[in-house]
Amino acid sequence: MPASTTASTSTVLTAKALLLDMDGTIVNSDAVVERCWRDWAVSHGLDPHEALKVVHGRQGYATMAILLPERPMELNHAENVEMLARETADTDGVVPVGGAPEFMAAIADLPHALVTSADAALARARMTAASLPMPEVRVTAESVGASKPDPEGFLKGAAELGVDPADCIVLEDSAAGIAAGQAAGMRVIGIGSRAAAHGPTAHVLDLTSIRVHTTPDGTIHLTLTPAV
Repeated sequence: MPASTTASTSTVLTAKALLLDMDGTIVNSDAVVERCWRDWAVSHGLDPHEALKVVHGRQGYATMAILLPERPMELNHAENVEMLARETADTDGVVPVGGAPEFMAAIADLPHALVTSADAALARARMTAASLPMPEVRVTAESVGASKPDPEGFLKGAAELGVDPADCIVLEDSAAGIAAGQAAGMRVIGIGSRAAAHGPTAHVLDLTSIRVHTTPDGTIHLTLTPAV
């Protein structure tokens, strides 16, 4: 389903289903992520600033593998369990992304799924802290064998919804997530400042810039006010 442009320069994208990343897309958890991963980087003699460049969008073990490429993967998986526990327990500063409550209300009865690199416990903790409803269909870390930027999670989300990947729109904020959506053959709306540099189909500053309506045949129309 192609995009169209209105006279006011807004972009309209149509789809049969929406696949939502969590962190940075509907939940702002940057404060927790940066706290935990700065501490981890320092404890391993790494530059925290450089480490934070690759953290967003990936499962923790995949981030560790990039930052410590010579380390056995089993150690990354073991430390990721500890990291997930710490992040789940720390919800200080977790808030909804701008417009997220209204956006989630608007899509409540439409086909949509959460596709996140968080595990189920972390996803529930952050969605609860941000006072956002948990989608009925969700693909969490336990559901996949490969982290974003692998497309597995988004393809599983589309399959669970019974929708062709080409008829799905992904909402994402990170380079890894945008790449995963594109690899799945889906269009991607980039959310927030991180997304702009990674070639999404369209880009908005936050969810206040997206209006949702449907047509009688069930097609979802998203009208996007372009980021400036």
